[in-house]
Amino acid sequence: MKFFQNLVWVAIFSLSGTVAAQTPVYLDETKPMEDRIEDALSRMTLEEKVALCHAQSKFSSPGVPRLGLPENWMTDGPHGVRAEVIWDEWDQAGWTNDSCMAFPALTCLAATWNPEMALLYGKSIGEEARYRNKNVLLGPGVNIYRTPLNGRNFEYMGEDPYLASEMVVPYIEGVQSNGVAACVKHYALNNQEYDRHAVNVEVSDRALYEIYLPAFKAAVQKGKAWAIMGAYNRYKNQYCCHNQYLLNDILRKEWGFDGVVVSDWGGVFNTMEAAYNGLDMEFGTWTDGLTNGKGDAYSNYYLAQPFLDLLKNGTIPESVVDGKVRNILRLMFRTTMNRNRPYGSFKTPAHASAARKIAEEGIVLLQNKNNVLPIRLCETKRILVVGENAIKMMTVGGGSSSLKARYEISPLDGLKARVGDAAEVMYARGYVGNIDGSYNGVVSKVNLAESRSADELLDEAVNKAKSADYVVFVGGLNKNSRQDCEGGDRTSYGLPYGQDRVIEALSQANPRTIVVLISGNSVAMPWIDQVPAIVEGWYCGSEAGNALASILVGDVNPSGKLPFSMYAKLEDYHAHSFNDSIVYPGLNHQQIYKDDIFVGYRWSDLHKKIRPMFSFGHGLSYTTFEYGKAEIDKKVVQQGESLRVRIPVTNTGNRSGAEIVQLYVSDLKSSLPRPKKELKGFKKVDLQPGESQIVEFEIDESKLSYFDDKKHAWVAEPGKFEILIGASSSDIRSKVAFELE
Repeated sequence: MKFFQNLVWVAIFSLSGTVAAQTPVYLDETKPMEDRIEDALSRMTLEEKVALCHAQSKFSSPGVPRLGLPENWMTDGPHGVRAEVIWDEWDQAGWTNDSCMAFPALTCLAATWNPEMALLYGKSIGEEARYRNKNVLLGPGVNIYRTPLNGRNFEYMGEDPYLASEMVVPYIEGVQSNGVAACVKHYALNNQEYDRHAVNVEVSDRALYEIYLPAFKAAVQKGKAWAIMGAYNRYKNQYCCHNQYLLNDILRKEWGFDGVVVSDWGGVFNTMEAAYNGLDMEFGTWTDGLTNGKGDAYSNYYLAQPFLDLLKNGTIPESVVDGKVRNILRLMFRTTMNRNRPYGSFKTPAHASAARKIAEEGIVLLQNKNNVLPIRLCETKRILVVGENAIKMMTVGGGSSSLKARYEISPLDGLKARVGDAAEVMYARGYVGNIDGSYNGVVSKVNLAESRSADELLDEAVNKAKSADYVVFVGGLNKNSRQDCEGGDRTSYGLPYGQDRVIEALSQANPRTIVVLISGNSVAMPWIDQVPAIVEGWYCGSEAGNALASILVGDVNPSGKLPFSMYAKLEDYHAHSFNDSIVYPGLNHQQIYKDDIFVGYRWSDLHKKIRPMFSFGHGLSYTTFEYGKAEIDKKVVQQGESLRVRIPVTNTGNRSGAEIVQLYVSDLKSSLPRPKKELKGFKKVDLQPGESQIVEFEIDESKLSYFDDKKHAWVAEPGKFEILIGASSSDIRSKVAFELE
């Protein structure tokens, strides 16, 4: 018996050895990835290589079935996994199991100033993408807030490159822990929607490197992003999706990016440039699906048959396509070819909890005169909620961010659920906005049709306000065209649909009127002195209403802070202060960033007459915090050394809360113009009443440097510096000086 057992074991070992010997290198997960890539490449035909470089449907590209290499499947992000669409169309495919969890928009995430929330966000949305078998999530977006009119600001992380850099890295790490590539977008200088397909941006190298590139650089070098998406616009007269300077010189050579470069949908215009200037995968070229009478529209892409023809006739050497295929194979081995990646999960209670937690930490209390908030339910009989945005679905619309959410809790429903029988929650619409409730086949579950006139709606709201203990006006912008929406910028800075009139009338009828702004952008607030409380409520996704209610009634102490400055007038913004269309929105498809490095608070620091309504980094709490004196471990710092900063922070109120301690650096004397101060550190600390904590920072040479465009290098210039620590960019609590030798 033992003899036969031994024969069986010998046979098994012999068979396993034979199988191992026959396993191709590219399928052997014990081999180094680069060896596997080269082996797979060597087995492919030229036609198979070219096929990998362009789409086969709206959101997928081919694999190589003959070799067992799977397709690549993309999904729009960055705050939810897009519903399935018909193969060659944008319309919904009609699935019943593709409704996702909607997470807060990235302005809300940035407003948490909490990298832990960014990690939770990335991990959660990555799990949803993985479960739906997507291997590339088209996000996050990290373009800089340059104008409040930009239709896609809500998808990005604010005006400051340091804040965006710190928040994007853990987001990427969370997504990619699921074996799903984060595709960071839109690289680069895509800071408006107006004329986005043609505008050529002229910007100094200093502004490019100091303001508009740092978050992308952090995504590549610290976050190790596996994919980058090119932008629609032009830079140096080349489209960003095939831009020699951005993709080859900076992304590949300077930063060492080894991932895949994906075009934005319809962002490719030239085969030779696409071949040589750094693009790997082409999507969405304007062949309009299959309606052009082509047998296969995708074969007409610039990196399809035209590319193949040039390769075959020797105009382009095969080494060019090999370079692209290496990057695409690297993507595959990191995602679809990784058999050890997790399976993911979809619209789970854990994801709902994550969405709510992020929203609660990101909502910003802008103003709270006489401590009107939180709402004291024990003293309240009636709460009136006014405004279309209290009932309108905000997961629908906005362009590519439109989501088919499993559910969305509206502000009205969230407040009703929280208040319960403790008080009566009434509703009055107050105004009518855009009643269209559909986008790309996703249809709102709320009927917004209205037959009453504006005066009738206002009269109803005012009459109800007179008998209410609190009035909560929920307005702001929405995700319809030319609001917060892809494809067009806002046409004015003021609130749309006559909302100012409604707010002013409500404030006269009830002194406890609370304004909640749902938006991803700043708006004019001519009524700012008439209302006691203002809340920035963002687009908070599935759990929006629950999160907002928890802030309004005080279950959660607000701790969010603004990721961009809010000014009273449009002309106060740097992109609009020149009164010159060449600066914004551009003239004859040309645009010059005359504001240069002075973006956001850097601009108002430079121009003392311009004061923000609410500063970058501003956000109130239901408790109070006291800052002690900042201390440093050395007064003189040598080149290459680090400086340690310590400051005590105390909760001086009567309830627990979280404070975001912000550190700015000021170069007191520089050979080149520099901002008065720049954010170079922040930490969010949770404190119980009366509790103190020492907050520590480390300042290294990189945080003292500017980009010298003549040397094309970062320079830390010897001289005197000052560290400023405070609760916002305009609320500095402590300063300490040092010298760099």
